[in-house]
Amino acid sequence: MNKREFLKAGLLAGVAAQLPLVSNAAVEAAKISKKKAMKNWVWINPNQKDTDDELATRYADYKASGITGIFFENDSERHFRAAKAKGLEAHRWMWTFNRAELVSEKPEWYSKNRKGESCADHPPYVQYYRWLCPSRPEVQEYLTKTVDDILAKDYIDGIHLDYVRYCDVILPVNLWDHYKLDQTKELPEYDFCYCDVCKAKFKEEYNLDLDQIQYPEASLSWRLFRYNNITRVVNGISAVAHQHKKQITAAVFPTPEVARRNVRQDWTNWNMDGICPMIYHGFYKEGVSWIGNAVAEGVHFLAGRFPLYAGLYLSDFKSDDEIRTGIQVALKNGAMGVSFFGNVRPEVLAILKEEAAAFKA
Repeated sequence: MNKREFLKAGLLAGVAAQLPLVSNAAVEAAKISKKKAMKNWVWINPNQKDTDDELATRYADYKASGITGIFFENDSERHFRAAKAKGLEAHRWMWTFNRAELVSEKPEWYSKNRKGESCADHPPYVQYYRWLCPSRPEVQEYLTKTVDDILAKDYIDGIHLDYVRYCDVILPVNLWDHYKLDQTKELPEYDFCYCDVCKAKFKEEYNLDLDQIQYPEASLSWRLFRYNNITRVVNGISAVAHQHKKQITAAVFPTPEVARRNVRQDWTNWNMDGICPMIYHGFYKEGVSWIGNAVAEGVHFLAGRFPLYAGLYLSDFKSDDEIRTGIQVALKNGAMGVSFFGNVRPEVLAILKEEAAAFKA
């Protein structure tokens, strides 16, 4: 099972499409946003079968419709340069802590769950879920070196981080039935990382022995340690990106609260040039209106540190009207653009073009 199959599994067929109540803070954020540059993005994997003519036409259409940049999941100089030739930003989309390719070479780098099992040989949920431990200096060195090498290439405009978190201790609710799980409480086999390096660093920082805490899953200090662990690595990578004078963004969980609770990800405290919360409403059994609510929460807690671009999962929408509503509620609540995951049909581009024009008016 690949990443997309995992994400799509069990999604609802229907969603509601009414507008949310817009908070005063969100209204003010939207007013401020209009004074700044709107950006819209697409997440894609470059297809080597694409011809140069096809790329030129596609990227020209993107640009004309209001798309400003592309997050490419793999490196392809031809695709990057074709996008840049049409005035688009070309960023490399990188899997960060979820990196199965190092299992045979560096098994000791991988996270352990509360039961003491390493995801090097006990991957949770799906086989490709192999999570590096962020406490290890060698892991941070490996990731920063990887980003340094990527951004040394002149045709790459920035780095876009994905899987920049711990493993899901709680999956989006719409996946529970599919994986035959009840995650109304944190289960030990999905709670990471409890390796010796993490325990030692936690004791050094908080003067607490994790093994002596009766309910570690309820320890606020242990939770904060893990938030800060991810933040430290991210901000180290950010420093590398900015040394190259290139942008850094990330795909993150939909709201600050969900991100901290489900994957120990505290993205409002990162040093970023922009953030793309994956506000995939179907995953959480929410209607389209929830997109606006999620944006408003993120904008509130960011407090202007960097722009938020609402990530929209196109397969979640039942109609083009719902897509339009999703874009509208995102922008009304302070998003400075959107990012599409899925089939960006001509009809979707036409809707974006209209909404981008309205946003700038």
